[in-house]
Amino acid sequence: MAVFENAVTCADGFRAGGVHVGVKTSNKEKKDIAMICSDLPCRVAGVFTTNKIKAAPVRYDMEIVETHKAQAVVINSGNANACTGPQGDEDVRTMAKTAASLLGVPENDVLVCSTGVIGQAMPMDRVVKGIKEVSLCLSENGGRHAAEAILTTDVYRKEMAKSVDLDGVTVTIGGMAKGSGMICPNMATMLCFLTTDAVIDGETLQKALNEAVALSFNQISVDGDMSTNDTCLILANGAAGNASIRYGSKAYQRFVAVLKDICFYLAKKIARDGEGASHLLEAKVIHAKSESDALLAAKTVVSSNLVKAAIFGKDANWGRIICAVGYAGVEIDPEKVDISLESYKGEICVAENGTGLVFDEILAEEILTEENISVIIDLKLGDAEGKAWGCDLTYDYVKINADYRT
Repeated sequence: MAVFENAVTCADGFRAGGVHVGVKTSNKEKKDIAMICSDLPCRVAGVFTTNKIKAAPVRYDMEIVETHKAQAVVINSGNANACTGPQGDEDVRTMAKTAASLLGVPENDVLVCSTGVIGQAMPMDRVVKGIKEVSLCLSENGGRHAAEAILTTDVYRKEMAKSVDLDGVTVTIGGMAKGSGMICPNMATMLCFLTTDAVIDGETLQKALNEAVALSFNQISVDGDMSTNDTCLILANGAAGNASIRYGSKAYQRFVAVLKDICFYLAKKIARDGEGASHLLEAKVIHAKSESDALLAAKTVVSSNLVKAAIFGKDANWGRIICAVGYAGVEIDPEKVDISLESYKGEICVAENGTGLVFDEILAEEILTEENISVIIDLKLGDAEGKAWGCDLTYDYVKINADYRT
């Protein structure tokens, strides 16, 4: 069974909360300070933006993750604390030190994340006030409030938790994420926080997270822009008491399978919540020569602005799709490529062997009217496949981003 509320606190021993303090003064009500903490010390793993411009909290967290040891995360939305110079680094340390003193844990056991406007000084009086307030309302039922507090232009919360039996012991993994724009990870303005009560060492946890992220968050694109703040963290406190998960074991495989399920769900929610989006677009590449080719081709299709605009216009313009596959840099035979469109309204093949077909335009438009749309690209070169997720490109995306800072 999956849980879709208070997910980040579903694993034993975790508490969370979220409060409003007005980090971004233009938003009078939105929660903007969140905290997650474990009653026990945790193993930690993380994946971060590959943007060479990294926000102060990203640089700070990367050092902590190398120790594989943490116990809490404090997060603010509304300000990215990116490109803020030495003061930004000092503000991160202040946030960690404040949270640590309130929770009674070492300062270097507190991770810090920020999301919002780049290049503006942190309003530390309000941030510190918020950290103090949220520390007083942490609870097992506070996951929902934390999931609300990390959002920026997102329309809705993104949460999921699932349990798995590991040799007779129930282990739970939960997570929450935010992301709506500036999304093209290798890792996006995307934040994701995962918690588990599993017993697992830090290096094995890092390998598990890498596997899950590669096929989920790294396969989404809203607008092709990579943020300075992208962070995905997982904390494991061992409260379940299972035998320690060994890399490559059956227990590891089951654990990773559930972790992937959660990451897939959250990644698709981010793609669907793309700024101004009206459709979730899935690209599925089949019969590719290699998995890497399939994943790259799929990611290229969902990243194409021309494809995204066609989906918004309900236009079965398969030429834009095959064009994107062609410049993806993967091995293809142009005279073998088939393309189909699919949704709840049905499926229609629009191109075969690299050439367009005469197809029912009315049915194609009906298929593209649905909220969830799939593009299937058959390369006919091998047995590998891969998926990626994105959204359509709408007028509202431009409106939202035209005045995001102001």
